[in-house]
Amino acid sequence: MPRTLRRRVGFLVKRWHSRLTTFISGRSAAAILTEGRNGRLLVGIDDSGIGYALRRKGEYGAREMERIAAFLEPDSHVLFIGAHVGALAVPVSRKCARVTAIEANPDTFGLLEANARINGCDNMRLLNFAAGERRGEVRFVKSRVNSGGSKREPLVFRKMYYYDEPEVVEVPVRILDEELEDAFSLVFMDIEGSEYFALSGMRRILEKAETLITEFVPHHLSNVAGVGVEEFLEKVGPCFDRLTIPSLGISVGKDEFAPALKRMFENDEEDEGIIFEKSRTAARGAARGREADS
Repeated sequence: MPRTLRRRVGFLVKRWHSRLTTFISGRSAAAILTEGRNGRLLVGIDDSGIGYALRRKGEYGAREMERIAAFLEPDSHVLFIGAHVGALAVPVSRKCARVTAIEANPDTFGLLEANARINGCDNMRLLNFAAGERRGEVRFVKSRVNSGGSKREPLVFRKMYYYDEPEVVEVPVRILDEELEDAFSLVFMDIEGSEYFALSGMRRILEKAETLITEFVPHHLSNVAGVGVEEFLEKVGPCFDRLTIPSLGISVGKDEFAPALKRMFENDEEDEGIIFEKSRTAARGAARGREADS
């Protein structure tokens, strides 16, 4: 089945499931409490993405958790950009010293706050804004059927971003280098196409971080940010020495960053978390920089 057709069928299934769950739960239900490997987590009634996985399977993001865990130390400070309800941030907070979690969607952020309290995550700092290249406000698409798909309003209209008739609101946008004085050993980013904008405002953070894990979706780069691989790598490439693409099973040096990602871009190949790393020497320097900042 062609990828475009698979996406359309998937959207229809999620929309039907969302409506059914909302009907069964009743108009007065605000959220559903789930319990599983990720912890005790409240999820949206009509969420047929992450919420569905937590309700049905009792867990979400096993592969992402494995990727993150490989870079965690007891003293790690992890930055989540696009934390959603905390399905990853909450369990990660149990494995490291500190977590800073940013979520732009005001509705989802309310669930994130509640989930941090429910799980006793005293080492989590929660921030409600969009990470970007400037300070101000930005139009934001609040997806209902798959709240994890909420995003900065795309520069190029595509029906697949609006299939569930989402509300479009204004949310605050902030430059991370201005907002966060901390240094982070690991940055995890999943913000549905806004990665380019976030990266534009976090050069200092990237220079001190040892590892960056970020979603790579070609149509998000093209339609949400309006950029290609070259522009994306201008923001992140200079700060790291190695790139691993788990979906392709390859790891390449700096000279191969562009060719590897361009092939993915041209083939419309996605990865839920490509991994940028510093060399051992650079990582030690980044660690010393974090100690100087602490």
